[in-house]
Amino acid sequence: MSALGDLGWEAYPAEGWEEISVMDERNTPMRSYQVCNVMEASQNNWLRTRHIARHAAQRVYIEIKFTLRDCNSLPGVPGTCKETFNVYYHESNNDNLWFIRESQYVKIDTIAADESFTQTDVGDRVMKLNTEVRDISNLSKKGFYLAFQDVGACIALVSLRVFYKKCPSAVHNLAHFPDTVTGGDSALVEVLGSCVNDSEEFEAPRMYCSADGGWLVPIGRCVCKPGFEEGKDDCQPCRPGTFRTSTKDAYCTKCPPHSYSAQEQATECTCDKGYYRTHTDPPSTACTRPPSAPENAISTLNDTSVTLEWRPPRDTGGRADLVYNVHCRKCVQEGAACGPCGGGVHFTPRQFGLGTPRVLVTGLLPNTDYTFSVEAANGVSGQGLSPRQQLTINITTCQTVSVILKERRSKDSVTLAWQGPDRTNGAIVEYEVVYYEKNQRDQNYTVLKTKSNLMTVDGLKLGTTYVFRVRARTDGGYDSYSGEMELETSHEDVLAVGDPNQSTILVVSIAGGVVLLVFLVACFIVSGRHCGYIRAKQDPDEEKMQFQHGRVKLPGSKTYIHPHTYEDPNQAVREFAKEIEASSIRIERVIGAGEFGEVCSGRLRLPSRREICVAIKSLKAGYTEKQRRDFLSEASIMGQFDHPNIIRLEGVVTKCKPVMIITEFMENGSLDTYLKKHDGQFTMVQLVGMLRGIASGMKYLSDMNYVHRDLAARNILVNSNLVCKVSDFGLSRVLEDDPEAAYTTRGGKIPIRWTSPEAIAYRKFTSASDVWSYGIVMWEVVSYGERPYWEMSNQDVIKAIEEGYRLPPPMDCPVSLHQLMLDCWQKERSERPKFSQIVNMLDKLIRNPNSLSELTNSSMWEDPITPELSVSSVDEWLDAIKMGQYKDNFASAGYVTLDSILYISVSELSKMGVTLVGHQKKILASIQTLHVQGNHVQV
Repeated sequence: MSALGDLGWEAYPAEGWEEISVMDERNTPMRSYQVCNVMEASQNNWLRTRHIARHAAQRVYIEIKFTLRDCNSLPGVPGTCKETFNVYYHESNNDNLWFIRESQYVKIDTIAADESFTQTDVGDRVMKLNTEVRDISNLSKKGFYLAFQDVGACIALVSLRVFYKKCPSAVHNLAHFPDTVTGGDSALVEVLGSCVNDSEEFEAPRMYCSADGGWLVPIGRCVCKPGFEEGKDDCQPCRPGTFRTSTKDAYCTKCPPHSYSAQEQATECTCDKGYYRTHTDPPSTACTRPPSAPENAISTLNDTSVTLEWRPPRDTGGRADLVYNVHCRKCVQEGAACGPCGGGVHFTPRQFGLGTPRVLVTGLLPNTDYTFSVEAANGVSGQGLSPRQQLTINITTCQTVSVILKERRSKDSVTLAWQGPDRTNGAIVEYEVVYYEKNQRDQNYTVLKTKSNLMTVDGLKLGTTYVFRVRARTDGGYDSYSGEMELETSHEDVLAVGDPNQSTILVVSIAGGVVLLVFLVACFIVSGRHCGYIRAKQDPDEEKMQFQHGRVKLPGSKTYIHPHTYEDPNQAVREFAKEIEASSIRIERVIGAGEFGEVCSGRLRLPSRREICVAIKSLKAGYTEKQRRDFLSEASIMGQFDHPNIIRLEGVVTKCKPVMIITEFMENGSLDTYLKKHDGQFTMVQLVGMLRGIASGMKYLSDMNYVHRDLAARNILVNSNLVCKVSDFGLSRVLEDDPEAAYTTRGGKIPIRWTSPEAIAYRKFTSASDVWSYGIVMWEVVSYGERPYWEMSNQDVIKAIEEGYRLPPPMDCPVSLHQLMLDCWQKERSERPKFSQIVNMLDKLIRNPNSLSELTNSSMWEDPITPELSVSSVDEWLDAIKMGQYKDNFASAGYVTLDSILYISVSELSKMGVTLVGHQKKILASIQTLHVQGNHVQV
């Protein structure tokens, strides 16, 4: 207590505490208070400080340094000498109180010395200094007084330091948190942060100031505004040549190709001259330009149609949204103005927005000039002043052939002659003659080709009418067909007449008109048939079947779809999990840690829904994309389930960080831990009810062709109504359509104590292997969370199961329940019950509680490998029954010989500190089986 003058503390009575000056180890004068009235009985000496302002502190710490003399070193001192003193405080808004009654003080503590000094120490000037720290919580008034009560000790107060703790000013997630005084009574103080310069709130930033002056549980964050990027503790402007558009972008990035930013704080980069973006292009996209013209056009004329083909432009402008537009103009007469082609011309597949460099144009007029202009376009075409680049294609349609019947030579032949068209789309390569019997056009026709304009057709039938058509093929394609010419052969031979005047000459001129002949090969002959097929009549059940991701889905059923069947795992998350706004979630406290990050409890408030308690799994920072997919995979699985005994998924948060999975909150946590805390506190019907809920959930999963693979009490969660729900789908896999099919794992750890023999040996997992695991869960529940197979190693468990060993019934286990466990542990998986059968069996037991009254005679505590074990001491016996943690309890109570433990009662065990009901039953059951033989006992 350093002071230049008197401290001025109040002492009562006056002959009690005395203020004196002493020299410290540095020879610096200091003030202290001493009292040593040990020779007089019934001492009650008080020393009160001046008023101490608490400022903003609710919790204040008091550090007291003092020396205290050992009563035994004082000769002639009566037995009333003390080696302790008391510390009190009194809260007050008045800083000038002159009197406070003893009853108004609140006791802080009784202070005892760790080290006291003796008369020898005084002679040697070795004063042993003690330091004690105490605290006062929940202060609310302007300040307080401290008081020290001496009740007969020889003591000196050397130093008094009063202080409080605070969380120092800090910047976290771009939010500034000011100096914050800690709360009272160890409570966390919630502090709202303010965004640093050039940043904005993404989610309300807040942290908790702990009682020891440290910051805990950062929630929410700020993000840099567009044009800025995150620095160490602030936001820095983007440098020239870089930009940042969205708060979702991590950092400023370099301007994309063909763009620039000349100033700092750019939110996007300006395109170079001649380059553009569309309104839908994100700022991170490179600037692009319109494409060049298509190249190398090819036209193929066929009658009144033309196929146009071309090569893509050399320069696509740097974009992938390239399309083609075809413009058409026609010129009917020479010298006349050309105009649009009109609605009679058709383009296949379309005229504008073509995705491929090819188009079929039909409906052209004969003897007409056409000009086709093909332009390539992309998203930025038309944004500049430059004209569009086009490819021009000119074609001319031709006249039809004029046919002249020249001479009929015999009864089975006809000679045809024709005149070629006046205008052609290139040089004539050959002529094509098509003929067929009248009225049989669709059944049989003949095509002949010749390079001459004269042809004799032989092999015709007598007295039969034939139809002939002729067209020319040029190097630009086929022209139009001539009109149809009907000719009938004679019924007998006719000699040719030499006089050309006596020859019958029939001239038929067919000009104009457009006739397009399409020859069809009949798909069918029998009347009533169509091209394609007629669906056979389906079975009514078959018509109702659906297919989903390659899996047959029966009416009224639901089949699980594994997320790995999706090429994009994010699609599975979007399909099965609801996206939740982060602002709808309020994190309240951390309740655990998982493989991927923290697990918290909190509140979820969605529109038009009441606020509910939820569990929140968060993905820790620095995750890889694979970890993100694996983390969200569990949500994709849970989102497909809807059952009262399966943990319910509320939704996910994937559009901001941290990524979170939101599930319903189970107040009582995992089943194994809950049972251990409430050992022996439930009726057997209640335990069977828990088992029934688990079996119902597993039946639902089995019906969906889903294998859990890690069914254990630790993966069952319990809510406030004792409803058990299956959770933790990290090891789960899907079954194939065949109910007997299995999933074969590749590597990975297997929970040996809960896993069936075939799954251990061959990695074959089915619903039957889940049934085996369910039998272990039954054993865990009835034994109140006991570890299956106790302290046996995994290899010993595997060997014992292969040799036919099965877990004995737990203490007080009904015969019917243990028999159901044994059924679940059948070596042949086909002999194990289905989950539907298990649910029915448990329902019968619940409806008839008397069936649970018959208990098994054997004990779960028998050693599975060595049922008879000779022990020679209490410690060995306790180790043998896996109760070695109570060795000290037995030794302290005097139970040190084997025969002394034979008559221990429940009340005696409770007095010894063995309070768990299950452990009491285990010890007593073992005592009943003890057989003392000399100095040894057989268990």
